[in-house]
Amino acid sequence: MKISVVGTGYVGLVSGTCFAETGAEVCCIDIDEVKVNNLKKGEIPIYEPGLESILTRNTEKERLLFSTSIKDGIQDSEVVFIAVGTPPDEDGSADLKHVLKVASDIGKHINDYMLIATKSTVPVGTAEKVKSAIQEEIDKRGLEIDFDVASNPEFLKEGDAIKDFLHPERIIIGVESERAEKTMKKLYKPFLLNNHPILFMDIRSAEMTKYVANAMLATKISFINEVANLCEIMNVNVNMVRRGIGSDSRIGNKFIYPGAGYGGSCFPKDVKALIKSAGDNNFSMEVLKAVEDVNNRQKSILFDKLYKYYQGDLKDKTIAIWGLSFKPRTDDMREAPAVVIIEKLLNHGAKVKAYDPVAVDEAKKQLGDSIEYAPDQYEALIEADALILVTEWSEFRLPNFKVIKKLLKKPLILDGRNIYDSEELLEKGFDYIAIGSEHIQA
Repeated sequence: MKISVVGTGYVGLVSGTCFAETGAEVCCIDIDEVKVNNLKKGEIPIYEPGLESILTRNTEKERLLFSTSIKDGIQDSEVVFIAVGTPPDEDGSADLKHVLKVASDIGKHINDYMLIATKSTVPVGTAEKVKSAIQEEIDKRGLEIDFDVASNPEFLKEGDAIKDFLHPERIIIGVESERAEKTMKKLYKPFLLNNHPILFMDIRSAEMTKYVANAMLATKISFINEVANLCEIMNVNVNMVRRGIGSDSRIGNKFIYPGAGYGGSCFPKDVKALIKSAGDNNFSMEVLKAVEDVNNRQKSILFDKLYKYYQGDLKDKTIAIWGLSFKPRTDDMREAPAVVIIEKLLNHGAKVKAYDPVAVDEAKKQLGDSIEYAPDQYEALIEADALILVTEWSEFRLPNFKVIKKLLKKPLILDGRNIYDSEELLEKGFDYIAIGSEHIQA
């Protein structure tokens, strides 16, 4: 089966590569010639564990091709996925100009029946706009060509995207015809054979499902962060509370870890877009507005704790930062809490030395030479007045605390992910500050 994927960003590249891994013939299309040429050489523009080896294997077997031409790339394809970006507009709504441009281009070059499916995260009603844009171009050509549209949103976690795609908890597909459903069943047959659930529904419901899923997860994060802040005020151990509520199967133990706020390309953008969509329909999403407000405040909480510890005097203090990406196993720094913390530190006269296993290049794009980038985690600590752990990379979980204490000017750790044992650090002579607790002083 031949398919095409338009857009080689995170979603498009992972999707195209993984479809090739299941045996489909895939052409990934992008207007960026440099990116396409690099992909042909096996050079990947994103960091995602496992992606490079799968891409190389399928490129060598010629199941995975790359092109800059929609006209050539979609020929003979049974399914064309639109996987281009939908960045937020100033008002928070999803910008659909790239999606609709692709739809128009498909309409200019479609010659036989095909199914056009959106992989991009798009607002309810987008498929109708895609269908109109394609039909408009077909009408201009004076032709009659059958086609279908569908919604097939992705549910990929950065850092675990390969596993999520090849072993999904569920596959959501919105269709409006039996032919479209049959075509998607054919494409996803390898997943059916492995008993992965596929849920067919109407297109508008599929479009909404993606937004609601991300909004619900964002809500859980903001909720536990607000609970953590209350626990701090009331002298309650939030980690015990988290374990207590997480043991309830109705709540579950995922996404209820206190931290420095959520970031990335999905949750912030999708929460904003759902709030905006509701407003466009004269409805106010009060819970989601609170989720967004809590998260924006939470990104400053580590800075606020440090500011309080040093009684408002951070001038010429050197602060070590461990972790720059918004989460482990990715180099994505979009909406990352580390950026907020660093900007506040710099604005208050502090110096920053940062280390991240993979996100330094991305950090340099955003922060330039305003901070110092350390070659390893311990180098970042030399003569620093505090260590702030922002991203819980595995290599930070069991550090050498003797070395940390020796390198720091002051044995102060602010743990933005609550991964360290407060009693252990107290015994070792550290001042320790976590999320949901006042600082513990040796």
